[in-house]
Amino acid sequence: MSNEPAAATVPLTAPARPVPAAVPRASLTRTLALLRLEIARTTRNGKFLFFSVIYPAGLFLLITAGQDGDSKVGDLTLSAYFMVSMASFGALTAVLVGNSERIAREREKGWVRQLRLTPLPGHGYVLSKIGSAAVVSLPSIVVVFVVGATVKGVRLDAWQWLALLGLIWAGSLVFAALGVAIGYLATGDAVRPLTMLIYFGLSMLGGLWLPTTNFPQWLQDIASWTPTHAYAALGQAVEAGGAPHAKDVLVVVGYLLVFTAVAARLYRRDTLKA
Repeated sequence: MSNEPAAATVPLTAPARPVPAAVPRASLTRTLALLRLEIARTTRNGKFLFFSVIYPAGLFLLITAGQDGDSKVGDLTLSAYFMVSMASFGALTAVLVGNSERIAREREKGWVRQLRLTPLPGHGYVLSKIGSAAVVSLPSIVVVFVVGATVKGVRLDAWQWLALLGLIWAGSLVFAALGVAIGYLATGDAVRPLTMLIYFGLSMLGGLWLPTTNFPQWLQDIASWTPTHAYAALGQAVEAGGAPHAKDVLVVVGYLLVFTAVAARLYRRDTLKA
């Protein structure tokens, strides 16, 4: 009899290897499905659409009514200045107010907890909220631009219109992230007053309703560091025919990083409580 050791048994089939692309692809599919649902829900909300699309354009006409067409704010005519301000205000309304109140109430009703029991990844919920808010902010910007061009006679080059649309739309993500953070910070009863306080405070201090040049110097210095002031300044620089100032770009990007980090932290905290 041979004393050689028996040969090791080799499995006929190798163990299945994980397919790393499958999970991200499935997560993306679920996130997009929720994004479509969020957009559909938002567009069916007539009151929300009025305040985010019609109200800013109406406020633009009201503010500039009876104003001298030659009046200027810096290098811009009054109509051009407030066109960007009200387009920014409309986008702010769409992404901040809508996000914060909806998330807080969905948490209160248990909808967010139910979603956590599905295969939808946690970040998919947050991304769908920010994405849907960004989509519905586009009409508010476009309507103000149309009113500015047709009613108030604002004339810009084609590249300026496109740059304005891109900057104001992209900049609205800052306030979409802030809306998510507020939605996870406040309860259903407290979210509206907290959101309104931040919403109106940022709008007034940032110069969306009144040029900050009318403020005392100490208040102008504070206003220049607010996200709304830097946000509107991006578009106003393009209207003047130049590029956005580096300070305003850094302020907007800085607030985006801060608000996103806070929203992510509050989301994780809420997940641990569930």
